[in-house]
Amino acid sequence: MLQIATPQTDSTPVKSPVVDYRTDPAHYKHWHFTTDGPVATLTMKIAEDGGIRPGYKLKLNSYDLGVDIELHDALNRLRFEHPDVQTVVLTGGLDRIFCSGANIFMLGLSTHAWKVNFCKFTNETRNGMEDSSRNGSLKFLAAVNGACAGGGYEEALACDQILLVDDRSSSVALPEVALLGVLPGTGGLTRVTDKRHVRHDRADIFATSVEGLRGQKAVDWGLVDALAKPADFERVTRDMALKLAAQSRRPGPGKAQGVQLPKIERTVDATGIHYATVDVQIDRDKRVATITAKAPASAPPQDVAAIEAAGAAWWPLQFGRELDDAILHLRTNELDVGVWVLKTRGSAANVLAADRSLMAHADHWLVRETIGLLRRTLARLDVSSRSLFAVIDEGSAFAGMFAEFTLAADRGYMLVLPEEPEKAPRLALDDVNFGLFPMVTGQSRLARRFYDDAKQIDAARAVIGKALSGVEALQLGLVTVAPDDIDWEDELRIALEERVALSPDALTGMEANLRFNGTETMWTRVFGRLTAWQNWIFNRPNAVGKTGALKVYGTGERPKFDFERV
Repeated sequence: MLQIATPQTDSTPVKSPVVDYRTDPAHYKHWHFTTDGPVATLTMKIAEDGGIRPGYKLKLNSYDLGVDIELHDALNRLRFEHPDVQTVVLTGGLDRIFCSGANIFMLGLSTHAWKVNFCKFTNETRNGMEDSSRNGSLKFLAAVNGACAGGGYEEALACDQILLVDDRSSSVALPEVALLGVLPGTGGLTRVTDKRHVRHDRADIFATSVEGLRGQKAVDWGLVDALAKPADFERVTRDMALKLAAQSRRPGPGKAQGVQLPKIERTVDATGIHYATVDVQIDRDKRVATITAKAPASAPPQDVAAIEAAGAAWWPLQFGRELDDAILHLRTNELDVGVWVLKTRGSAANVLAADRSLMAHADHWLVRETIGLLRRTLARLDVSSRSLFAVIDEGSAFAGMFAEFTLAADRGYMLVLPEEPEKAPRLALDDVNFGLFPMVTGQSRLARRFYDDAKQIDAARAVIGKALSGVEALQLGLVTVAPDDIDWEDELRIALEERVALSPDALTGMEANLRFNGTETMWTRVFGRLTAWQNWIFNRPNAVGKTGALKVYGTGERPKFDFERV
């Protein structure tokens, strides 16, 4: 997160504006990408005056949320619009600077909530790069052509390989602890150990050094993969990118037609935010948002030619994009809305038909990229610090892909109609619920739910395709409560009223601990350990007090620490 620049004089926190995550290359301020056969080059050339909020300048290729929104969009466009691309090279567009990380003065002006949402979205974008690589999509090479510090090095760490220019000055560094009194907040510490396997004593030296490491020592310690002299840098970059491209399962040059991603259409009004496949109703007085996923109006196409012809209007792709936008909008712009009620509507049969097309053509590049989008979007739901209640009522379509909402929820309520069972909602599982959309733990939500207990998972597998009643779903452990119509409204109302009355801080901690039980991965460590500690540190006076390191940075004053260890 290192960024050196003239400090701003205004220390008053800036009110967070409404953030729109929709963008396109014509509106980019900071990123430029070109394609050359199987290799795309994403160049970061930050516009100093292009911050998403006023009050700071993005000097020395430092970034804010707006920069990462563009990166997120660019990566999705490369995934879908450019199937010829197999490797993405990330590099810096300013002289002798790759990226100096998150803008310090932006952080100093930001509310705690803004900082946390910024770090979480940045984490998810980095994780998404690794998700693409590991699932046969894009490969990534960081061509570090200058100073690379803090969040800039964390961006490089998210790539498959790192090439560092050997010019006797360029280095990689994580200076946050020594310089700012905070942590490298987007996975730096975790990736140095879990991904690059840097010895912990060497990582200790590296993470407490402002200068970082350069040259052969950076290679020897495992912080980068290779060096290249300035005269050879372009050639070595191309050679490494082509070798990575050979590991990708994407079509490659001339073998497929890309799918253009139009702007996501939505309507925002006083009641919420409304899309074609998702509807969000917001009750701000009750602090509850109801997210309703809409099944396709007709069975989606089952053959590849029809899927390709549908393009961005193919229902699974459109739904994934719209759900992702809705989650990001709520997380950033509706901070007081602490409970998300998850509902579904429409034909369960059409949802199951969409699932069949995903499973049948999972090796086709467009289907594989769509599965990846859905996987990352559902994982974004898991790590959102909101209470999730699934409500399975009349008219629901909790089947297959939509059943993931029930499995992701902190609680699931399913209506039982003893007098009119034919009108009662049903819940149905299919093959996608057993691993197509894993959590960041690598588990399916069913496996997480049952702690990988084979007996319970097999019992759920045995009812694939069956329309389960509330009683049956309750017996299988797929829902939490199955009230009848007499108790339904009161039970649900009381549950929601109780939930919104509790401390949101305590709920966030509780939910994260309960959702991510058992299996731990690098990504769960980034979210559950590193990010949690960073959030705590962001609140401590040693970082953000009047004499804290983050506040006095750039003023010439030295921070004053309370040296009591807590």
